[in-house]
Amino acid sequence: MSESIPDAPEQARKPKRFYTDLTVQVVAGVVFGVLVGALAPSVGRHVGFLGDIFIHLIQMVVTLIIFCAVTHGIASVRDLGKVGRIAVKSIVYFEVITSIALVIGLVVANLLRPGDGMHVDLSSLHTPASAAPAKSEGFDEFLVSLVPTSAVGAFAKGEILQVLVFSVLFACGLASLGEKAQPVLDIVGTVQQSLFWIIRKVMRLAPFAAFGAIAFTVSKYGLSTLVSLAELVGVFYLIVVLFFVLVLWPVSRYAGVGLWKVLRYFRAELVLVLGTSSSESVFPQLTAKLEQLGVDEPVVGLVLPTAYSFNHDGTCLYFATVSVFLAQATGTDLSWRAQLGLLVVLLLTSKGGAGVSGSAIAVLTLTLAATHTIPVASVALVLGVHSVLSAAFVFTNIAGNCVATLVVGKWENAIDRVTLHRELDAGYTAV
Repeated sequence: MSESIPDAPEQARKPKRFYTDLTVQVVAGVVFGVLVGALAPSVGRHVGFLGDIFIHLIQMVVTLIIFCAVTHGIASVRDLGKVGRIAVKSIVYFEVITSIALVIGLVVANLLRPGDGMHVDLSSLHTPASAAPAKSEGFDEFLVSLVPTSAVGAFAKGEILQVLVFSVLFACGLASLGEKAQPVLDIVGTVQQSLFWIIRKVMRLAPFAAFGAIAFTVSKYGLSTLVSLAELVGVFYLIVVLFFVLVLWPVSRYAGVGLWKVLRYFRAELVLVLGTSSSESVFPQLTAKLEQLGVDEPVVGLVLPTAYSFNHDGTCLYFATVSVFLAQATGTDLSWRAQLGLLVVLLLTSKGGAGVSGSAIAVLTLTLAATHTIPVASVALVLGVHSVLSAAFVFTNIAGNCVATLVVGKWENAIDRVTLHRELDAGYTAV
């Protein structure tokens, strides 16, 4: 035992071997997935279950983690006025940033017009089952849908917004009890740590999940299909870059951090969502790492779960860009007045969307059905490149949510600045 003590600092100074880094492993999984999907599509079509299993494992615990994070964070404060203040600031921030994202998407898509010249014959299109229009709901119905008829049902169905509402109410109830609530808080904290242990084990499967998801996508659609709408992909990626430069970069500076350092700190999670296109797959890690950055637990516990339902920066960029593209491709006259109406509808339909890959298609179809302007069947045009687009917008969602938590933390003076800069400078990547 005595011999091992002097070795500890030396071991700590030794750099990790590059292949043990989760980022490297996930990137390798993506590369192998592309190769297998392109060169052995018959194999690629049968490995998609790896990604599905991984996402299911995350979904298995994500609502419980949200419940524990929100409950423990709010009830520990025992200041309901502060909780309300954080919630209001968060919602205002989310609405402003997502509105800016929609405007950027609409303006750039109108200027570059990636859909011009396609002259698509709508009679040749078939609306896929996965894109069947969902029932359009008004704002009053949206508000009603926030409240679960059964708390157990909300957890069982994975309804993040409903779980969030129940968690806030439950936490406020605990906070009102004062010291009597401490035994329950201790149990909630223990459960949360147990769930994080599960997530750490599940994360070891991330490279296999990325491999399976990419191999299945490439084998199903083919490399030629993935690049057949290269102009749309190029325009959308340009829009994403503009959003990072024009919005997230100055907002990060306002929060007192460098955007590049934030992206580097969360690089493992960002690379993972590039492969799985699932924001849910990294929620537990983001929670742990934001607290590791020095952001107070109540802020992380309330802002991050809310951001997952209300702060869809990348998804709003996607909705705006693709909607204009489909109008151009089908020759649909979409006036600025109609686009402003589309923007309002998008602000509603984008809320509470699931973080699982493919949900954006259903929400996009719902939006087109609600506006009655762009043919719903035209959604089939983007299915071949949806996975390429979703990688970018889910990446943007995650980056935007992390920045949002830091901004609200600054407003609340709830960040340990010494810890923040130390961790960002170190580029910490462990869960």
